[in-house]
Amino acid sequence: ANAPHGPEPDATGHKGFYYHFLDMNSGQRAWRCELSSVDTAFLLAGMLAAAAYYQHQTAEEHEIRRLADALYRKCDWRWMQNGAAAVSHGWTPEKGFLPYRWKGYDEALIIYLLGLGSPTHPLPPESYPSWSSTYKWKRIYGIEYLYAGPLFIHQLSHIWVDFRGIRDKFMRQHDLDYFENSRRATFAQQQYAIRNPREFEHFDEFCWGITSSDGPGPGTLLVDGIERVFYDYIGRGVPYGPDDGTLAPWAVVASLPFAPEIVLPTIQNYERMQLKEAQQYGYKATFNPTYPVQPKHEYGWVSPYHFGINEGPTVLMIENFRSGMIWNLTRRCAPLVTGLRAAGFEGGWLADGAPKVSARGAPAPARR
Repeated sequence: ANAPHGPEPDATGHKGFYYHFLDMNSGQRAWRCELSSVDTAFLLAGMLAAAAYYQHQTAEEHEIRRLADALYRKCDWRWMQNGAAAVSHGWTPEKGFLPYRWKGYDEALIIYLLGLGSPTHPLPPESYPSWSSTYKWKRIYGIEYLYAGPLFIHQLSHIWVDFRGIRDKFMRQHDLDYFENSRRATFAQQQYAIRNPREFEHFDEFCWGITSSDGPGPGTLLVDGIERVFYDYIGRGVPYGPDDGTLAPWAVVASLPFAPEIVLPTIQNYERMQLKEAQQYGYKATFNPTYPVQPKHEYGWVSPYHFGINEGPTVLMIENFRSGMIWNLTRRCAPLVTGLRAAGFEGGWLADGAPKVSARGAPAPARR
C-alpha cells in the first residue's frame, strides 16, 4: 500500500499493476521486467480472498479488508487495454505496452473476472467476448474439451473461483462448465502418458503431468540411439508439445479437485519415487527420467528448484479438495461475483438461494 507507484523504472508498480518480479529486500522492480497484468490478477485475487477470510470486527482485520479493497480499486484495467478490447500482457517504462494480448483460453480468465467486477476502472462488456473469441474446442483421445496444452492453464483461475455448475455463453453452448473442462483436460494428460507417443522413460498411468516448466536443457543428446531435443523453461503441453519428457509433479497435485481418482494414485507413485528433499517444500519443480545424468539415476534429471508459482496452486488446490475453503470464501467476494455475472455466467451457486456445493466429488468425463 505504501510502495512507490508510478512510471519510474524502479517503482513497485504503476496504475495499480505490479511488476512480474520484485526485489525481495526493496520491493522494487527487478531485472527490467514487465508490469504484469496476469501476475497482478493473481495477487489481487489472493488479497480479496484474504479480505473475505478476515471478517472479525477488530481493528487489525478491518485494516486487512480496507487495504485489500483500496489496492483492488487502484487497478486501472481500462488503461491495460491500451485502446483495444482484449487486455495487454503488460507494460514497461522503456518500451510501453507489450505487443501481446490475452486472447483464447488461458490463465487470464481471472483477469477478466476481476476487471469486469471493478467498481472504479471496469473492463467494458466487449472485453470478455474478445478474449473468448479464439477458443479452440478439440476432441483428443475421445475426450471433447476446450483446449489448452499446459496443465496449469486448466488450474490457476480455478484456485479462486468455483466453476462447478456455473456457465458462460461458450460453456452453455457445449453443455459443460469450466470445472468439468479441467477434469477432462486432466484425463487427457493421463491418456497421453499412457500412449507415450514419443517413447519417454517412465510415462504411464501413474506418471504424468506436463505443463509450462523448467527442464534439463537446452541441448540435443543421443539417448539410446535416439536424438532427443531437451528444453529449459518452455510451455510444454499435451498432446501437441513441446514435450521433451519433463514432468511436473506439482501440476498433478493441483488437479486434485478435478480428478482425485487418478490424481491420488499418481501422488502415491510420486511419493515412492522420492522426488523431494527432506524439507517442507514438497516435490521439486520437475524431473525428466529420459535425460541421462551422472551418476546414473533411475528418474534421470531432477530440478534443483522450487518455485512459488508452483507451490501456491499446490497448497490452495489441496485445500479446495479437502474443504472448499478458498471457493467458499470467494463466493462471498462481491467483485468476483459481479465479474462473473458481467461475463455472462449463470446458474449454479450464482442463482439466488443456490445451496453450497460440497468440495469433493465429480462425475467421470463424458466421452463422445
